Amino acid sequence: MSQTVTMEKIVSLAKRRGFVFQSSEIYGGLNGCWDYGPVGVELKNNVKREWWRSTVTERDDMAGVDCSILMHPRVWEASGHVSGFSDPMVDCKTCKGRFREDHLAESQCPKKPSKAPGQHDECQLTEARKFNLMFKTFVGPMEDTAAQVYLRPETAQGIFVNFKNVLETSRQKIPFGIAQIGKSFRNEITPKQFTFRVREFEQMEIEFFCKPGSDEEWYNYWKDARFNWYVNLGIRKENLRLRAHEADELAHYARGCSDVEYLFPFGWSELEGIANRTDFDLRQHQQFSGKSLEYTDPQSRERFVPYVIEPSAGADRGTLAFLVDAYAEDTAPDEKGQPETRIVMRFHPRIAPVKAAVFPLTKKDGMPEMADRLYRDLKKRWNVDYDLSGSIGKRYRRQDEIGTPFGITVDADSVKDGTVTVRDRDTMKQERVAASGIIDYLGEKLS
Repeated sequence: MSQTVTMEKIVSLAKRRGFVFQSSEIYGGLNGCWDYGPVGVELKNNVKREWWRSTVTERDDMAGVDCSILMHPRVWEASGHVSGFSDPMVDCKTCKGRFREDHLAESQCPKKPSKAPGQHDECQLTEARKFNLMFKTFVGPMEDTAAQVYLRPETAQGIFVNFKNVLETSRQKIPFGIAQIGKSFRNEITPKQFTFRVREFEQMEIEFFCKPGSDEEWYNYWKDARFNWYVNLGIRKENLRLRAHEADELAHYARGCSDVEYLFPFGWSELEGIANRTDFDLRQHQQFSGKSLEYTDPQSRERFVPYVIEPSAGADRGTLAFLVDAYAEDTAPDEKGQPETRIVMRFHPRIAPVKAAVFPLTKKDGMPEMADRLYRDLKKRWNVDYDLSGSIGKRYRRQDEIGTPFGITVDADSVKDGTVTVRDRDTMKQERVAASGIIDYLGEKLS
């Protein structure tokens, strides 16, 4: 990773260019919650769109769902979240800070940020106690235990309880998967690292159902497929690794789990987990609901509860990784031809928030009219920007900072001969292209 990339630079750029804002900022913000701005929402939507295209649209063995955030409370009893979904929490009696016990070494003491909680002379930490991470709310007008439900802490359980519904209506046969993108909520004790660890986040999750005995083959398949997805969308391979969990890290029901990790400025951290969950989830819901979740093989008539391979990715963490990996600083000439530092986001064209920007060189001689027609035609196909403000150099820099792959300038010659200048974001090289062929030109480049 380039030594120029820091989280401070990423956070500053995100605010300045409309990628990410602090939630409720005018009221002082809400810790652990973030809003995506005009450019950020395009980037995140493109990440989700590419995930859905590769995991659902292009496959014959996958179906999609969009399950409700509120579910029957028994779902979370069956899944183990009511009894076991908790983190160890400690409080400081001096500063009233609250910390995860297992994250103390990487946390900061509010009174002395150079030290971890417990290392400062005035720290008085309590004994650790379990803190359930699920948000509680109520369904209906009465706020009593009979009406208590939870905001889902993961999207997976909605898939499991709909296994039979999807199996019957999609006419799929095992092996097949169910995919979902949706919001989840965890009442994190200490949200941190910008959008990496938050209280409200979005997951891109697959539950792939297979016959017991074939699970290891599918587990290895999905590890490779999910790792390569990030590489194919431009993340540098040296900034990724696939790390298998040690035996003491595995959930009690898992036969194996591996994380796709990214080298953030704050260190290696998980983007996505791929787990062999065996038949634990379906058996739990079968037991708690009293409904059979067995599968009958149409050829052999063999009955079994399927095993599940779960690739579970964070849309927010993935978007942050693409932001960090795209960030670069190089040298470009300023308005007077002198070298200056340029910030450029080198997004893969498929996830770039804005695909092209159209610039009339001046506000006269028919250039704005031609540029506007070109902009309107392009906007039917892609998210395209139109910028008439400032010098052409400053307009280039604005687009470089949001990662727009191509800048299209309409000048005096364009009005005469119907050609435009196309500038490449990464190389800064320019070429003349017929305006009538610009859609085909961009279509080829953006694919």
